[in-house]
Amino acid sequence: MMILPYCVYILQSERDLLLYHGYTTNVQRRLKDHNAGYTISTSKRRPLKLVYCELFISKKDAVRRESYFKTTQGKRMLKLHLRDTLLLINYPKR
Repeated sequence: MMILPYCVYILQSERDLLLYHGYTTNVQRRLKDHNAGYTISTSKRRPLKLVYCELFISKKDAVRRESYFKTTQGKRMLKLHLRDTLLLINYPKR
């Protein structure tokens, strides 16, 4: 069985309902770090919850995917791909 060490994740702030993208080799620890306030970009948006994760073998692929999610096209694709999930988590329509 092959282990996929890199996770591109999306968190949702329970405070403002907005999304945050990142990548890690340990998504559980990373979520704890975000919720403990160790990440400046999300410290004022706590608590956060995991709403999406993609696993990769290659770090380069994970970084590329995270970067894509931050583009206009990537955000649009993500909203289409996760449209039912976004409804369930009350993501604000824009």
